[in-house]
Amino acid sequence: MTEVTLAEVVGVMFVAAIFRTTFGFGEALIAVPLLALIIPVKVAAPVAVLASIVIAGFAVVRDWRHIDLRSTAWLVASTLFGLPVGLVLLKCVPEMFMKLALGAVILAFSTWSLVRARRLQLDNDRFAWIFGFFAGVFGGSYGMNGPPLAIYGSLRGWPPERFRATLQGYFLPASVLGMCGYRFAGLWTAPVNRLFTWSLPAIVAGIVVGRLFNRKLEADRFRRLVHVGLILVAVVLLLQTATS
Repeated sequence: MTEVTLAEVVGVMFVAAIFRTTFGFGEALIAVPLLALIIPVKVAAPVAVLASIVIAGFAVVRDWRHIDLRSTAWLVASTLFGLPVGLVLLKCVPEMFMKLALGAVILAFSTWSLVRARRLQLDNDRFAWIFGFFAGVFGGSYGMNGPPLAIYGSLRGWPPERFRATLQGYFLPASVLGMCGYRFAGLWTAPVNRLFTWSLPAIVAGIVVGRLFNRKLEADRFRRLVHVGLILVAVVLLLQTATS
């Protein structure tokens, strides 16, 4: 690992932590595609999940009053069924196909959400298990739990405080389970620990900056920026599949 590569990893994790703290999701969506350009994705994904544990733990301590506990319980429980599927896909399915599927779904939903005149909304947790299952699948395969959860939070119409806090209430146990899965699959390695340790100060700094940003966002602007961010990530994923 060269000094240049290490500096790039630390820089990516700083930006990813800002994004995650501001919007409540997305550090893996930023980190994994960018880190995959300089380190193997099987190293990048566990590093992103370790960062998720730190960010979620900080947010849960600070914002626990805003967490929707019922939604969190459904999402975490259904993730347990998706994680093993994701781990199998990580080992057996070409990375290009997973990125293509994830990018297409994100792009379609977020574009539709921005241009439609009337928003579709879920009034209860009846379909939470579907979003939790796919969060587990993408979390187990590439550490990208965020998109299904962001879509679910958008459909529930949560205000920014509940959106961010509930996603962190999910990410903390789900990320711990994800790292257990990586350990079982032999993907929690010394290089993962080394990169995470070097990135930890940048992650903490990103949390501080992100909290400053999220205090300035009103609800409607927050919703629009969430979908703009998702579209940008989808474009990155699709471009990667086109050039791979």
